[in-house]
Amino acid sequence: MKKNKAPEQLSTFDKLMQDPEWKAGFEKGYEKFLISEFLIEAMEENKISVRKLAEESGVSPTMIQNLRSGKSSNISLNTLTPILSVLHYKLEFVKDKKVKRIKK
Repeated sequence: MKKNKAPEQLSTFDKLMQDPEWKAGFEKGYEKFLISEFLIEAMEENKISVRKLAEESGVSPTMIQNLRSGKSSNISLNTLTPILSVLHYKLEFVKDKKVKRIKK
């Protein structure tokens, strides 16, 4: 005889993510965190200072420091591309196959 499984309990995080407003705020903060962590790690990997990265990329040290600290994640492609180039990275667009298309 099969035993009935108890329904899966959602974690607190999963419950919060069901709220569209909370989810949007979380995702915005998470983007800042990801950019900050990426930049810190890439700069350490390349042994390059904020000042040197700014000089070589033509981006202000203030902008780079704000990205590193998570104070800003709003960056244009014209600003991001030279930073990535100096750090030996490139920007690549990849189609997300999970996204559902809207039918017209």
